[in-house]
Amino acid sequence: QVQLVESGGGSVQPGGSLSVSCEASRSIVSIYFMGWYRQAPDYKRHLVAGVFSNGTTKYADSAKGRFTVSRDSAKNTVSLQMNDLKPEDTGVYYCNADLATITSNRYYWGQGTQVTVSP
Repeated sequence: QVQLVESGGGSVQPGGSLSVSCEASRSIVSIYFMGWYRQAPDYKRHLVAGVFSNGTTKYADSAKGRFTVSRDSAKNTVSLQMNDLKPEDTGVYYCNADLATITSNRYYWGQGTQVTVSP
């Protein structure tokens, strides 16, 4: 199991930048996949970016070239730097940990943080 605490986000105008961070209660390297998801108005969560335990990163097409996911193993933290933000980036961003193991729960979520992009 793992607890995830998010921070960051906020409100900016189009073209601006924001970042969100997720601090885990255990080693990031021990987690199979740490992902950032954006929750749409229909409450569906879509993967924006993430990083595997081996360091490989993954991005949604809409995020490529603008967003960067990184990890700080010493701080058990995964961050998402978002540049050149667009109104369609608006939503609640959730950090998710996929433990990929047989436990009571495989997936764990952060509390969510609001990102708003508007003129």
